[in-house]
Amino acid sequence: MSDDANMTEAKMPDEGTSEAPASSALPQEELDRLTDDIIAALKSVYDPEIPVDIYELGLIYKVDVSDDRDVLIDMTLTAPGCPVAGTMPEMVADAVRSVDGVGDVKVNMTFDPPWDPSRMSDEARVALNMY
Repeated sequence: MSDDANMTEAKMPDEGTSEAPASSALPQEELDRLTDDIIAALKSVYDPEIPVDIYELGLIYKVDVSDDRDVLIDMTLTAPGCPVAGTMPEMVADAVRSVDGVGDVKVNMTFDPPWDPSRMSDEARVALNMY
């Protein structure tokens, strides 16, 4: 989670951490709505080479929503040399910016830890016949 005490981590597909989110000045109902809407926006973004959205692929590592409704996203790609490496962060930022009530959006690319197929959801595995 971010060092910024004003950030609240949104729920992600593989919540394996016991770290509790920082308290937020946003009402829980508003944070839940923003989280659901941000996840829906992330699910609208697809890697052009894979017929599964980036959220279900497990490419989103973290989403932080600040008290000012600014959003910070840590994400990766299936491979560092992915052809959409230059455009994917802006595609993700544009999708999240479309969410009503979201302020500024920043997307950080990381390859640590490297993505692997174990990060995919069951939905993604079924879509890719990897079950």
